[in-house]
Amino acid sequence: MTAHQARHDDVVLDVRDLRIRHTGTGTDLVKGVSLSVRRGRVLGIVGESGSGKTLTCRAALGILPRSIEVSGGTIDILGRRTTDLTKRDWVDLRGTSISAVFQDPSSYLNPSIRLGKQVQEVLRVKKGLSRRAAKQEALELFAAVHLRDPALVYEQYVHELSGGMLQRVLIAAAIALKPEILIADEATTALDVTVQAEILDLLAELKEQIGLALVVVSHDLAVVAQLCDDVVVMRDGEVVEHGTTNEVLRSPQHAYTQLLIAEHEQYGLDRFLHVKELHHV
Repeated sequence: MTAHQARHDDVVLDVRDLRIRHTGTGTDLVKGVSLSVRRGRVLGIVGESGSGKTLTCRAALGILPRSIEVSGGTIDILGRRTTDLTKRDWVDLRGTSISAVFQDPSSYLNPSIRLGKQVQEVLRVKKGLSRRAAKQEALELFAAVHLRDPALVYEQYVHELSGGMLQRVLIAAAIALKPEILIADEATTALDVTVQAEILDLLAELKEQIGLALVVVSHDLAVVAQLCDDVVVMRDGEVVEHGTTNEVLRSPQHAYTQLLIAEHEQYGLDRFLHVKELHHV
């Protein structure tokens, strides 16, 4: 196997010339986006609201809103072309191959069902586990995402937990079926700085332990500097710059990237990049 083939086989998510449009207006919302994620790597996607970050990720998850469609390009997940997938294939793929956590965890959790039961049900339906085995695995997942009292959280409802704890529950549900790709779409945006740092540390830890490929969508370059190996900068539905995080944040080529970095200088991006470099030594 050549080095090029090895690198290609390592790609778990490959997006090529992706185009997404609004079916009602015919407006192009994503205009030829290409990006790839390699096994065990973290890709950051940054850009302001409306840049096409979330639509690109939702296309990769097969969950675009009804009035929005992929109008061109390709998406390959673990070598499978998504245009070839049936609805049943998508159901099987989500959770097991690719999964996601979003900004507001309470929107994705049922307020009337105990949190543990919701994760238990995923394990029962998708893995065919018994009720007892699924409960045990759910408790182990809660421990893995550092919920302090898994047994207590198992019995609680959405309204009884803080945003940070709910995000941990959602991450536990997202990794329950051991996916190879996890998309974190603004997953820390609504959290305070301390809790945000804890969730980012958790994602980094899970990447190392499980070998996840992570896609981190954020408008916050400090998040990208802290967690990501590679970065794609999007504006108005297009990729304007891409490269390793160090390359892009230390030596931005595009005027828009330069503007983003100038706006984030108060976060001390250099400090995050220096810490990342020390970890890689």
